[in-house]
Amino acid sequence: MKARIVLRKIYDYVRYDLKEIAFPSSLPDPPHSKKRRKLTWRERFLVLKEASRLYAASWVRDIGPELRPNDYKVEESENKKNSAKSAPKEKEPSTLEDLAMAARGGMETLKPALQRVYMTKASAYRDALKNFIDGYQEGIQQVMEKKKISDSEKGSEKMK
Repeated sequence: MKARIVLRKIYDYVRYDLKEIAFPSSLPDPPHSKKRRKLTWRERFLVLKEASRLYAASWVRDIGPELRPNDYKVEESENKKNSAKSAPKEKEPSTLEDLAMAARGGMETLKPALQRVYMTKASAYRDALKNFIDGYQEGIQQVMEKKKISDSEKGSEKMK
């Protein structure tokens, strides 16, 4: 009985969910756009193969030149120019590396590191929200000023 349920769930996943992941449906096209032809099964397989290769490669920290050759050409040319001008600088460890180092030290070092990460995130969210509110209030003030100006113009036209 359990095997039947598992097989049905796998079948449903492949039939509905996997299809939507590989070939997502989008909003309806605008009326002026031309319809594209449907992909053949071979073309769909090639798209799925390439997408799965890129997805698997995205789990690697450094993607490498075989997936993004243009990015690496730019970096290499910049590195050649910069290496002649200045000495190499030390890299600051990323948040993930900090947490990994703290996790090796045990719970005593991990707790402050996690608190630091969460406090950094909270301050970034707070700053972003404050900036959004300030911009929103400025926009409302501008709209209200325009409305007052247009109302005063309409009032002066009625008096004439």
